[in-house]
Amino acid sequence: MLTVDGIIDDILRAEGEAYTNDPADSGGPTKWGVTQKALAAHRGRAVSADEVAALTRVEAVEVYRQRYYHGPGLHRLGQHSMRIAAEVMDSGVNVGPARAVGWLQRVLNGMNNGGTWYPDMAEDGQCGPMTAASLAAYLQRRGADGETVLHAALNCLQGAYYVDLAARREKDERFLFGWLHHRVAAQMGGH
Repeated sequence: MLTVDGIIDDILRAEGEAYTNDPADSGGPTKWGVTQKALAAHRGRAVSADEVAALTRVEAVEVYRQRYYHGPGLHRLGQHSMRIAAEVMDSGVNVGPARAVGWLQRVLNGMNNGGTWYPDMAEDGQCGPMTAASLAAYLQRRGADGETVLHAALNCLQGAYYVDLAARREKDERFLFGWLHHRVAAQMGGH
């Protein structure tokens, strides 16, 4: 059974524990996949690159739990599908939680049978009760196949985002294969 701890363990495995500070990486100083900006937000103050380098796995887990699961409201999704909550969380780590939730809202709006199964919602990137209710209604109608299709659609949007990003910012071309390999293909069973 998929749990929040399991989701976080998978993310930590994908990100790795090595400290990086690649000038070409827009994320800046990073360890366990936690950027300097994310760590500063978690601690509520500015942090140095040295503090990022010293980040423990225990604190990284807390950053993920608070900033990428509970904070954006993904626990609401987890009540209906941990698989979808995991995908939105994993995407949110790389592209920001609001963008990842927005993708979910966009796909759910497109799959509501013209609003007859559940109403369209604002694609505002906020995972509130309406987003969770829409997911529940969608899954009630579509079942396990629907969950698989929704998961694939979210990965398609994530992959398209990475391709667009590399096209817009040449410096990101060197990261494109890794993003697609570790974040999209792995999630779709191609890893």
